[in-house]
Amino acid sequence: MGLTADICDVHNEKVLLADPLFQSFGQKPSFFGPIHTVKVLEDNVLVKKALESIPEASVLVVDGGGSKRCALMGDNLAAIAKERNLAGVIINGCIRDSGEINEMPVGIRAIGTNPFKSIKKGEGESAVLLRFANVEWKPGAWVYVDEDGILLADEKLPI
Repeated sequence: MGLTADICDVHNEKVLLADPLFQSFGQKPSFFGPIHTVKVLEDNVLVKKALESIPEASVLVVDGGGSKRCALMGDNLAAIAKERNLAGVIINGCIRDSGEINEMPVGIRAIGTNPFKSIKKGEGESAVLLRFANVEWKPGAWVYVDEDGILLADEKLPI
């Protein structure tokens, strides 16, 4: 069985399932870790800053408002996630350079792809509660991701 199926079998009362809105990119289809959040709209300056600063083994969750007008991450930012040993990235928005990212040992979920790059104004918020995919993404809570879905829990679960 998979990670999320096992968690659901043992801890179903402690988890919430995010709506299945996301495509998988990178060579790590499964990942988990504590959540760190960024909220932006078509501007990836704070995304890069978070990738460079959140703790190793964390999951960066980016609420890009579901915009499909540009990408919030490309291969350069994915390389930062890889180099810093982040567990994964979940983006309520798009990525670009998906061919290159799919060759990298990273775990990324996004709602799609777009070849346009984002603006660079540095606007947005970090370490805030996010709401998308019919769940709340709380900084410090845990997320578990695999081919079957995305689960959120208030605390680290024994797996």
